[in-house]
Amino acid sequence: MSSIIKKEVQEAPLKWVKNWSGEEIKALVDQENGLLDPRIFSDQDLYEIELERVFARSWLLLGHEGHIPKAGDYLTTYMGEDPVIVVRQKDCSIKVFLNQCRHRGMRIERSDFGNAKSFTCTYHGWAYDTAGNLINVPYEKEAFCDKKEGDCGFDKADWGPLQARVDTYKGLIFANWDTEAPDLKAYLSDATPYMDVMLDRTEAGTQVITGMQKTVIPCNWKFAAEQFCSDMYHAGTMSHLAGVLSSLPPEMDLSQVKLPSTGNQFRAKWGGHGTGWFNDDFGLLQAIMGPKIVDYWTKGPAAERAQDRLGQTLPANRMVAQHMTVFPTCSFLPGINTVRTWHPRGPNEVEVWSFIVVDADAPEDIKEEYRRKNIFTFNQGGTYEQDDGENWVEVQRVLRGHKARSRAFCAQMGAGVPNKNNPDFPGKTSYVYSEEAARGFYHHWSRMMSEPSWDTLKS
Repeated sequence: MSSIIKKEVQEAPLKWVKNWSGEEIKALVDQENGLLDPRIFSDQDLYEIELERVFARSWLLLGHEGHIPKAGDYLTTYMGEDPVIVVRQKDCSIKVFLNQCRHRGMRIERSDFGNAKSFTCTYHGWAYDTAGNLINVPYEKEAFCDKKEGDCGFDKADWGPLQARVDTYKGLIFANWDTEAPDLKAYLSDATPYMDVMLDRTEAGTQVITGMQKTVIPCNWKFAAEQFCSDMYHAGTMSHLAGVLSSLPPEMDLSQVKLPSTGNQFRAKWGGHGTGWFNDDFGLLQAIMGPKIVDYWTKGPAAERAQDRLGQTLPANRMVAQHMTVFPTCSFLPGINTVRTWHPRGPNEVEVWSFIVVDADAPEDIKEEYRRKNIFTFNQGGTYEQDDGENWVEVQRVLRGHKARSRAFCAQMGAGVPNKNNPDFPGKTSYVYSEEAARGFYHHWSRMMSEPSWDTLKS
């Protein structure tokens, strides 16, 4: 095989879907006036562009280092809709590669997780080592070599699966297909102090205490990701009243649950990341997680260590019911400690993969309480998860209509009120009931969708 053909096979360029121009895509999000075109949540052609321009170029959360602690440990997951294998190497590094055999495209590994010395495709038996190198081809000499010449032009080194860039941030594993994208640290921009509220409370780091929980919700992935990025509004109005009532500890009465009204929202200066939180009032968190978790999070030795560790950056112990999204699909709730990736499944469906983390040096009874409370609240059958999911599903159903997609959605909350430097919190923040971070999320989505070059995107 000539080197030219090899290059074409290995580096086949992705093609733009032609139904939408860059200018047409930009017009779908009007950041200045706070307007969103509903078609961004339902159009199939836009979704195909998302797979190419958002999911093939962003740093995506794949799991936690605790999921693959030993050499040979692996988990199978997705980057967008592309299946990947995440494998711990002998040198403790992590490899991520496309879970697709190069012979006929069969999925190489079909189990969710395990430990392996190699991976063998069940279709024709091509085998790969844990780094993704093709190491065995059945009948290689007999079937792939020129017997007359005595020289085999087939080189296994040319036929390994596509490798992704891999990096970690304080236990979380991220990967990116795009070799031109900024590194993970630059990509996270100025959002990292807000991630640290959950990930860096103690020198021991975090520990995973559950496997991967998976559920399918028939809604667009952006509804979920944006809510975790910016939407405290639903929690302070209607959505979670049933959840609050059902999860009240026996010792609490409804009069003790005053929905907080003071707090802040942060929009990253670049990247579409966002977070929001209430300040100082722990009633809502106590209704969700109970007094045992609230006391652990806000009082005593663990809380004091967290404040000593993070206090020069931000007052972590004052932040309550925090929600956060790292664009596009990594979301978590510090204090509740659920972490999830929103895997897209077309414009009308999302597959939610979630797990729970805790401080690695937390007492065992605290770890068990986190596990128990998350199952009751932010699990597939949890009271709060059901509230969120029902809202997203009904919105998506309405978007089947023609007229429902013909008028802009309002994202104007907090528009015209400039973000301010806050002496207590890093970066620029706004009032907690705002859509500033949502506007940042969709503005970055629009840029990723319409700007093919990182030369402009990095600015």
